[in-house]
Formats: sequence, C-alpha cells, structure tokens
Amino acid sequence: MTHREGRLLKLSTRVRGIGQVGQMSHLINEAFAVAAAEAGKRRLVFLIIDEADSLGASREGDRSHHEDKVAVNTLIQKIDDARRLGGRLLVFLSTNRSGALDPALLRRAGMRERFHRPDDAERREVFAYDTQGLGITGDVLDELVARTGPDANDGLGFTFSDLRARLLPEAVLRAYPDRPLTGDDLLEAAAVLSPSPALVESSA
Repeated sequence: MTHREGRLLKLSTRVRGIGQVGQMSHLINEAFAVAAAEAGKRRLVFLIIDEADSLGASREGDRSHHEDKVAVNTLIQKIDDARRLGGRLLVFLSTNRSGALDPALLRRAGMRERFHRPDDAERREVFAYDTQGLGITGDVLDELVARTGPDANDGLGFTFSDLRARLLPEAVLRAYPDRPLTGDDLLEAAAVLSPSPALVESSA
C-alpha cells in the first residue's frame, strides 16, 4: 500500500479582498495555484473553503453583483481544472447555508454531508472531554446536557460551536483569574446563553 504525504489548506472569506475590481477572482486563482503546486506525485492536498456561500453564492437573481458572479465562475472553473490532478487535490466547501450555493457548484459535489446539532450523548461527550481533570461531577454534566438541549431552548439545541466557542469561554471568564473553573461556572454560563438561531435555507 502506497502512503502519501498530505497537506491541509484553508480558503477563508478574506479571499473576498477589499472590493477592488477583479480582486476576488484573482485571489481565488492564486489559492488554487498554490494548492495545485502542493499536489505533487506523492502528496494529497485538501483545500477547505470556509463559509463557501460567501464565495459561491447563486448567480441567479438581481441581487448577485457582477464581481460576485465572476468570482463564482472562477471558482467553478478552478474546481473543474482540479480534475487534471488525478484526485490529488480534494476541495471541501463548508457552509451553514447550502441552499445559497450556486447550483453549478452543487452539481459538481462528489458527496454532500450534512452535520446536525449534537444530541444529548454528543454534548455530554464534549463537556466531559473539555473539562477532564477539573473535578466536574457527573450530575453537573447531566445538568449541562439538559440546559443545552432542545427541550430547554424552544426546540433548538446548542451547536458544537455554541458549546466550545461561546459557553466554555463564558464559564472560564467567570472564574479567571481568581480561581479554578467550577461546575457552577458552567451551569451559570449555560443559563445565560441561548443556542445560535437556525438559518433559513434559500431554495437551490
């Protein structure tokens, strides 16, 4: 079995530039040129396009700006060109609004994976993993799971991002810098925060 070295690259919304004519398309071209150069005979390159709806939004309708349409055309062309690399460049589009993506991009997707909000077991696992060694009891973990679930939040549970990017930092700030993090800090943070709202998908 042949083992290949891998390289992970990320394309973020900064590729939109500062609004100069043709800048976004130029930056997309540059990003794919770097990825293609990295994709040698023994190297696999994974290019992650974060918040893909900001770069690959549907070209249909009057609200799509000319520069945005050109950028989408460029993105589609670069994805098509990646086929010549024989599978050594894999492109991942990540978005919270898959329905906003241009249909031509969706047609080129080899696979579509939808990630749901974590269930009770998954939320408990996140809390247990991130607080290990802090002496957080099982009862506190159970209460955190309940407070961050859909039954306690009008049918909408916390996302993974809500747990790690909002709730945990909020709890840490309650303790820092005077004392260690406690279960009460976590519970109080869960009580004052609400889950991120569900995004309404536009039709593809």
